[in-house]
Amino acid sequence: MTDKNNNNGDSNLTEEILKRGGKGKDEVEKMGKIDRADEVVEESFDARFRTANSPVHRAIWGATPVQLFQPLYKVKDGAQPDYFKNLEQCIQIVKKHRNNGTLFGADQKVTAAVIAELAQAGYWGMLIEKKYGGLELSMTDFMQFLCRMAAEGDATVAGMASIHGCIGAVDPICAYGNDSQKAYFLPRLADGRAISAFALTEPGAGSDLTALKTTAKLDGDHYVVNGRKLFISNILPGRTIGLVCLIDNKPAVLIVDLPEQENEHFKLDRYGIHAVKHIHNYGMVFNNLRVPASNLLVPHVGDGLTIAYHGLNRGRVALCANAAGTMRVLLKSMLPWADYRQTYGDKIANRELVRWRIARVASLVVGADALVSWCSSLLDQGYRGELECIVAKIFGSEALKETAVDWALKTHGGRSFLYGHQIGDNLHDFIAPCIYEGEGQMLAMAFFKSLVKEPGKQYMGPLSGMNDRFPGVLLDAPKHLPAILRMGFWIAGLYLKGSGSTASFKSLPASLRGHAAFALKQFKKLARQIAKAMLQYKFKLADRQMRMNELSMDVQRVVTMLAVCYHARSNNDEATVLAADILCRDLKRDITGGRKDDNYFATCSRLAKLVSAGKFKQLENVAESEILRQY
Repeated sequence: MTDKNNNNGDSNLTEEILKRGGKGKDEVEKMGKIDRADEVVEESFDARFRTANSPVHRAIWGATPVQLFQPLYKVKDGAQPDYFKNLEQCIQIVKKHRNNGTLFGADQKVTAAVIAELAQAGYWGMLIEKKYGGLELSMTDFMQFLCRMAAEGDATVAGMASIHGCIGAVDPICAYGNDSQKAYFLPRLADGRAISAFALTEPGAGSDLTALKTTAKLDGDHYVVNGRKLFISNILPGRTIGLVCLIDNKPAVLIVDLPEQENEHFKLDRYGIHAVKHIHNYGMVFNNLRVPASNLLVPHVGDGLTIAYHGLNRGRVALCANAAGTMRVLLKSMLPWADYRQTYGDKIANRELVRWRIARVASLVVGADALVSWCSSLLDQGYRGELECIVAKIFGSEALKETAVDWALKTHGGRSFLYGHQIGDNLHDFIAPCIYEGEGQMLAMAFFKSLVKEPGKQYMGPLSGMNDRFPGVLLDAPKHLPAILRMGFWIAGLYLKGSGSTASFKSLPASLRGHAAFALKQFKKLARQIAKAMLQYKFKLADRQMRMNELSMDVQRVVTMLAVCYHARSNNDEATVLAADILCRDLKRDITGGRKDDNYFATCSRLAKLVSAGKFKQLENVAESEILRQY
C-alpha cells in the first residue's frame, strides 16, 4: 500500500518522515511495515468508523461530537438477549469453587474441572456466533460481564475469557477465517474443547512486531514450523493457538492445534514468572512441527500483522474491564480493615487521609467503568476504536496499579505481605496490566501518532519533499504555494475556533457541567499545541518521545473527563456523581497544575462516608476479603 500524497511508490508518509529525520534504512523499513499493516486494518472498516471519524480524532481536529461520548447500548434484534442466564450461571460456578477452595489445583492454576463446568454454561463461546454454538454477546455485555467476573468471581478466570475471545484464536478466525476454517474451529472454541491463545511474542519480538524469527515453510500440504515463542498465556498441550510466524519472509498467522503431549516437535519452555501465576504462561519451542496448510488465515488485504492488530482493541477494553472489577475487590477490602484498625484511639476510617484514599479509589472505579461502557459501545456501533481503546487500556492499568500499590497496600500496611492476603498474593498481577496489551508509555506514543497521522497526510505530507526552511521552499517554485496556503488556513483555523461545539450540558449533574465545558475548551487548546509541535519538530518529532507522551496523556485526560461526565449522568446516583466530580478535578489538576483545596477534601470525605455506608452501588456482590491476624 502506498500513500497518495507521496510520489515514491515504494514508501509511505511515515517512511518519508523517518528518512528525513535521519533514521537508518532498517528502522524506516520496519516502521513502514507496521504502518502499512495499520492502514490495512483501518481500511477494512467503513469510512464512518475509521480513526479519522472517531470521537477523539474529531474532538481534537474538528467540532467535538459530544453525542459520541455518550454510550449507546444496542440490544441485538430489538429484543433482550437470552444469554444473561448463562452469564449468571458462570458467575455462580466460579463463586462456588472459590468459596470451596477448589478453583485452583495443586499447581495453583485454574482446574480442568472449573474449565469444563464453565464450558457447559457457554463461557468459552461468548463472542462466537450462535450458528457455531456460541452465545454471540454484544461487546457491551461481554465487557460488563468481565468486570462482574473479576469483582464477584475471580480476575484470573475473567482474564482467561479475555485471552480466549479477544486476542486468542477466536477473533482471528471470526474476522479472517474462511467458511471451512470457521466450521471446524469455531464450534470447538465455543464448547471448550479448544481453549485458545495468541502466540506472537518472541525472545526478541515484543513491541517490535517486525522482529519475528519463527518460520513456517510449505512442504506438500503442510507447513513446517520452527522457532520459539515467549510469555504466551493460556497455553498447554492440546490447546489451540493463533501462531504469528514468517512465511516466505512475510508475517502470517497459522491456526495450530497443539499436540496433546509434548514431543520432539513441540515443547513448552517452562520458567518461573511472578505475574499471572494462576494461568499457564510458558514459552514454546517448535522443531519441524507440521501444521496443515489449510490452517493458514488469508486476509483479503495485508498479511499476518493485519490479523495481529485486529483484536488488540477488544483486548485493551477487556483489560480495563478486568481492572475495574479488581479495583472493586481492593476497595471493598479496605473498608472492614479501616473500620477494624485503630490508631491513637480512633478508627483509621475516620482519618481524612484514609477517607481520601477510599474516595480516590472509588473515583478510579467510576472512571474505568465509564471508559469500558463508552468504548464497548463504540465497538458495538462498528467503530474501530483505536484511540478510544488505548485510553481505556492505559487508564485501567495505571488505575489498578495506583489502587493496589499506593492506596490499598498502604492502608492495609504490613498485613499486605502475609501469605493469603489479597494484595501480597497478587501484587504482580496488579502491576502486569501496565505491560500487557502494550506498555503504557509506548501506547501513549502510538496514540499520538494515530492522532496526528491524518493531519500529517493532509497538511504536512504535501510539503514532505521540501527543504526544512520555508525561504528555500518559496524560492523553489509556485507549485508549493497551494500546499503552504492549505497548511496556513489549517493552522489559522485551529486558532480561530472556539470550543468547537455548541453543546449544552444542562442534562449533566450541576457539579459536572464545568468539567465538561473545560474538556471542550481543552480539546481546541491541545489541537493548537499538537500542531505547534508538528511544525516545531517537523521530521524530528519521532525523536521527541517525551513531548509526544505529555501531549498524548493530556488528550487522554480530557477524553476521560468527558466520558466520565456522561457515564455519571446515566447512573445519576449521589456516590457515582461525587466520584466523577473528584476524578475530573484530579484530571484537570494533572493538566493545569495547582493544589487540592478544602472543598475537594470535603467532597472526598463525603464520598468516603457513602462508600463505607454501603451506598456505592459498584460494590454490590463484590467478593469479600478476610482480615488476617486479628487479635
